[in-house]
Amino acid sequence: MHRHLPQSMRANERLHAMIPGGAHTYAKGDDQYPENLAPVISHGRGSHVWDVDGHEYIEYGSGLRAVSLGHVHPRVSEAARREIDRGANFVRPSIVEERAAEKFLSTVPTAEMVKFAKNGSDATTAAVKLARAATGRPLVAICADHAFFSIDDWFIGTTPMSAGIPGEITDLTVSFPYGDLPATEKVLQDNAGRIACLILEASTQHEPPPGYLAGLRELTTRYGCVLIFDEMITGFRWSEAGAQGLYGVTPDLSTFGKALGNGFAVSALAGKRELMELGGLRTGGERVFLLSTTHGAETHSLAAAIAVMETYAEEGISARLMALGERLAAGVREVAASAGVEENVVVRGRASNLVFGTLDAEKKPSQDYRTLFLRQLVTGGIIGPSFVVSSALSEEDIDRTVEVVSQACLVYRKALDADDPAPWLGGRPVKPVFRRRV
Repeated sequence: MHRHLPQSMRANERLHAMIPGGAHTYAKGDDQYPENLAPVISHGRGSHVWDVDGHEYIEYGSGLRAVSLGHVHPRVSEAARREIDRGANFVRPSIVEERAAEKFLSTVPTAEMVKFAKNGSDATTAAVKLARAATGRPLVAICADHAFFSIDDWFIGTTPMSAGIPGEITDLTVSFPYGDLPATEKVLQDNAGRIACLILEASTQHEPPPGYLAGLRELTTRYGCVLIFDEMITGFRWSEAGAQGLYGVTPDLSTFGKALGNGFAVSALAGKRELMELGGLRTGGERVFLLSTTHGAETHSLAAAIAVMETYAEEGISARLMALGERLAAGVREVAASAGVEENVVVRGRASNLVFGTLDAEKKPSQDYRTLFLRQLVTGGIIGPSFVVSSALSEEDIDRTVEVVSQACLVYRKALDADDPAPWLGGRPVKPVFRRRV
């Protein structure tokens, strides 16, 4: 099967002419998709989207994992629409801010205060600022095994896309490995009295080793630094109370976003009162300019967040995401084994947050084989950079996805047997987001 996307191709050209990168998030760039197979979306509903050429797709990783309830969720859309009709932004706090904060703190009871913003980077950078202010220390320790924390200099300076960021800033960030408490303690010892915080995702593709998170909690307390959980992905997908609620380890600060708004722009910085109040009006110490955003408390986004939290709790969404992911993972593994590519096409991660790996004959990650696999998915009516599910997916959607993956695995086997995926790429390979050159 082949899909012609002339309207999408023209739209991509127009996007590149006006917008650097052709998209407002690098992960949505057309370089992330096979050549001439980067659909431009017209609209979506539930688990399906349509491109400007009229093709329909089952979608995964919706909104970069943000749209976990599916597009145009009735309860969320109605909540946002109601507030839009009452006014989106005022010169003083709206009562919706009180309702949203109350709902968040009851949903994530390990947090004592919360402040809302519009994107994850603002929240994680605010957490780092609080940690530095509270400890008087300059260094930030990031988990080296986690892909992304912020667009801001303290993190991006550590990536291959560090142009424009002075080395003096990057030198203030050090790293530690996930799951290795002795190595983390060595980083703390080597930088004695200088590390303000450790920031990490509590869990990603692998469950935390037994005792690891509790060990980090003890280490950070002993060395006088702040423990920050980035819950942008784990928040709600792992449980309504986040990874901290699931694993029973309370960080000093945590950041939420993505699933919190089901596509509406809302993020949250949450944590201990003694830290959060440093950015408030009721502290006796030096004030911290924390989060102060014109649009941080737009009423419709906060109303959407309230509806999301209610829906998760009342409808058992976290459990549904797990069940859908388990069905998909089992199906993909079965058809990959049937085609003899079970060691090359792999699914990893928690069932509610599945990613796929595309490995070459030597079992090494391959952009060429990723391109081959994505081409087969897109032409089969499946779109997404991952297999991250939304609760809007039906079992029929999952089964159809497995059928398309089955056909893709047969092509994958042919490429492995030929020791050359090139005939199936259709053009240049897809590229990693973080790279120094275009």
